[in-house]
Amino acid sequence: MADDNGSPNTVVIERTLEAPTDLIWQMWTQPEHFAAWYGPDGATIPVARMDVRVGGTRLVCMQRETPKGTMRMWFTGQYREVVQNKRLVYTESPSDENGNVLSPSNVGMLEGHPTTTEVVVEFHDLGGRTKMVMTHIGIPADSPGATGWTMALDKLAVHLAAHSRS
Repeated sequence: MADDNGSPNTVVIERTLEAPTDLIWQMWTQPEHFAAWYGPDGATIPVARMDVRVGGTRLVCMQRETPKGTMRMWFTGQYREVVQNKRLVYTESPSDENGNVLSPSNVGMLEGHPTTTEVVVEFHDLGGRTKMVMTHIGIPADSPGATGWTMALDKLAVHLAAHSRS
């Protein structure tokens, strides 16, 4: 899952989805859709605040049940590029529930995880289908974060199928 230049700290996942580009865009930019699919298996998204415009902020809470109780991880970021149905770029940092950036080590992330990473999502219209390329710069290709993205994008495909049936 490393990018084309072989960087070990980049995850690149490409999917062809059976849905039009405008619907895939909505899945990434409308909080109710994003919350329905984002996160690894077993995680829920009780909070997704998204001001999708250049300079706008985002705040997402990922929650999972563990043997020790409910675990919540918060992430904040800022939108850097917003080209509707084409390209979405945003930063992501661990945070508290108010969007204050925290050190990755303070929230249990692996040693050496950067405080701020960048997510780039590109959408390519294939005439009713969409080729989507998600690149997360700053996390290792063999990390739990990479595995989480694979699970999340699998959930996106399931959510799309359910959405198109309704």
